[in-house]
Amino acid sequence: MQAVLLHKISPPRFLSPLTALRPLQKVSTPQAKIPRAVSLTKPDNNQVSISTPTTVQAEIDDSTAAFWDYQFLFVSQRSETTAPITLHLVDGAIPSDFPSGTYYLTGPGLFTDDHGSTVHPLDGHGYLRAFEFDGVTGEVKYMAKYVKTDAQIEEHDPQTDTWRFTHRGPFSVLKGGKKFGNTKVMKNVANTSVLKWGRKLLCLWEGGDPYEIESGTLDTIGQFQMMDGGDSLGKNSKDIWDVAAEMLKPILYGVFKMPPKRLLSHYKLDAPRNRLLTVSCNAEDMLLPRSNFTFYEFDSNFKLLNKQEFNILDHLMIHDWAFTDTHYILFANRVKLDVLGSMTAVSGLSPMISALSVNPSKPTSPVYLLPRFPNKSVGVRDWRVPVEAPSQMWLLHVGNAFELKDVDGNTEIQIHACSCSYEWFNFQNLFGYNWQSGRLDPSIMNLKESEYQLLPHLVQVSISLDVDGNCQKCTVEPLNQWKKSSDFPIINPTYSGQKTTCIYAATSLGTRRALPHFPFDTVVKLNVLTKSVQTWSVGTRRFIGEPIFVPKGVEEDDGYLLVIEYAVSIQRCYLIILNPKKIGEGDALVARLEVPRHLNFPLGFHGFWDNNTW
Repeated sequence: MQAVLLHKISPPRFLSPLTALRPLQKVSTPQAKIPRAVSLTKPDNNQVSISTPTTVQAEIDDSTAAFWDYQFLFVSQRSETTAPITLHLVDGAIPSDFPSGTYYLTGPGLFTDDHGSTVHPLDGHGYLRAFEFDGVTGEVKYMAKYVKTDAQIEEHDPQTDTWRFTHRGPFSVLKGGKKFGNTKVMKNVANTSVLKWGRKLLCLWEGGDPYEIESGTLDTIGQFQMMDGGDSLGKNSKDIWDVAAEMLKPILYGVFKMPPKRLLSHYKLDAPRNRLLTVSCNAEDMLLPRSNFTFYEFDSNFKLLNKQEFNILDHLMIHDWAFTDTHYILFANRVKLDVLGSMTAVSGLSPMISALSVNPSKPTSPVYLLPRFPNKSVGVRDWRVPVEAPSQMWLLHVGNAFELKDVDGNTEIQIHACSCSYEWFNFQNLFGYNWQSGRLDPSIMNLKESEYQLLPHLVQVSISLDVDGNCQKCTVEPLNQWKKSSDFPIINPTYSGQKTTCIYAATSLGTRRALPHFPFDTVVKLNVLTKSVQTWSVGTRRFIGEPIFVPKGVEEDDGYLLVIEYAVSIQRCYLIILNPKKIGEGDALVARLEVPRHLNFPLGFHGFWDNNTW
């Protein structure tokens, strides 16, 4: 059934063709050391003469194409579907044993309004995509709709089909909207991750409750309350930071309308126990040198089974985390308050995130091992004392974590994750977005070869604990010695929290001179037992997002991988099906399905495979 268009595609407006004729200026960063970036410019035609050597001409052409390829990854898509569309198969075939189910993918869909404002990709309105697999007919149907958050309803006029940004969001400053004194900061755009649990389809964001979606139509039901109110640690005495928190709450809750608690967008599924694990932190923790974390565990009917609260005397910014049978694991991404940035942020002169900066004051990375079931904990270790990992790393995403015990009761914890350097990570420059100009500069994401090790890469963290829980050893090393820029590590979800052999991730082989590290163009499979590495690449001027594993058997790599191909050079999106067992071989591609051109969508963030169809 053909979809009815509700909106139209909007070309990228971060940079106009006229301004693109001038070389991009490198975005300044407040950090002490500024990594050198690959230069990407849009040259003027007069700069290229007939006598230009072929190799130089090729580099200029590639730099120009690379610049525009990057822009088209963030094309605003204003179209939605009112009915499912059957996707056209362009390569291969849908396997007869492919499970029935739905692949959900969320991410930002809109970056520019009709009044001159652009927003950071992290502040783009949530756009939910759904691919339904019918195991009987072999068809794949596609739907896409905006999550109708409170901010989306306020900023979009359905009568005129126009947008006016009124919320600046944590990472943006409005150009065509209210700038000074704009307290609409916490713009819950529900654009970061998606989850189907307890018959509820939820879209999550980093700063509030998720939004519930009707799975059959993708219509928004409303916010789903997963957290309770503010502090409930029940302290008998208050310290100076408790007093500071009480002073901040009326400002944060009343003036800036922040929810008392922020639910992190990354959740975990404990497959053996059939539990959903989530974590929240207090709003005021963003500005104080202490952090309150509340962990929740729900059964398949959203009944709360376990709740643990922890107060850590450190200023942390956590995006992702890990769990094992006995622990919650937090990597201490350490931040500090930027006083000048706070003043400009509150006044509306800079993004709210400029109130914070990374804090590389320690040469090591504290890792907190928090007891998941305190009454059953073995050992006397004080969880308030972190394990010091011998590497300064900013943790981005976790693929999996598990623990093994020997006959003497000693424990080995392994975490497979993606991290980057504090030298590279910068809140204001993520994705190369410059809030002052509203431009996207891909060179920020692509350092020179001599500094590539600062970029996101896969690591294995190993922690050895004795029978009393005391740390005997902690090591950090590149996972399987794979050192190329990588992110979005995933596993077969039925093995979550258990020992795994295979890790999959998005990576870049670095073959494109102008965009050597990001966006990603390759799926990598790493076997942690054999230390082998296999890859599958999507092709020239084509990129990929996060891979998703679809289980179908009992073996760990028995199933399929789903990944979106962004063919930016022709402005098309494809759904790719890969055979995990054949990654690294010539026939890993199982099928490629084309999304209609008028529904071409921007880069997605995180997805979820649901075994149930609409």
